[in-house]
Amino acid sequence: MAVLKFRIYFEEDDSIYRDVAVKHTQTFLQLHQIILKAYEFDNKHQATFYRSNDNWQRGREISLAKYDGRTYKVAPLLMEETPIGSEIRDPNQKFIYNYDFVKGWSFMVELINVSKEENAKLDYPAVVKNEGIAPSQYGTKGLVGDKLTEVEEKYDLKAGAEGYGTEGDGDDDGLELGEEADDEGGKEEEI
Repeated sequence: MAVLKFRIYFEEDDSIYRDVAVKHTQTFLQLHQIILKAYEFDNKHQATFYRSNDNWQRGREISLAKYDGRTYKVAPLLMEETPIGSEIRDPNQKFIYNYDFVKGWSFMVELINVSKEENAKLDYPAVVKNEGIAPSQYGTKGLVGDKLTEVEEKYDLKAGAEGYGTEGDGDDDGLELGEEADDEGGKEEEI
């Protein structure tokens, strides 16, 4: 059975992404759920995928539901009925994923690998890589707990890190203990 690995980029910052692995027979509903899990979003809002091309133009819609008030040129496919493998048209297939139409969360989904081998250690669909701190769904996210530790290790922000001295911390104008300034601004040893 083919395993598809997708990279899901946060639209506003492509350095923030999640890699997920799904079986080609799994549905877009399962892909939708694993993306929400990967970005720590809840499952309370409307969502839709669009098949896309290399220029990220929207094509066929694969929607969570047929939404009232939206006009469709062609009726959308439904996530729960559409296997992911049925919408793969090329080896670098792309999709656009929109979540919460009011907030307008948008993600770029790109097929990055196809494997014939399943990993027995994974329960598909699965998040296989996290890069960058995900945006907060409902406001600002503080750097606490594991996230702060992750940032400290990545950027070496520990106290006393190399390259950070204590110059300029005091009012002694660079004088050592036991030295006084003379009238010309130089140093004079105290006897």
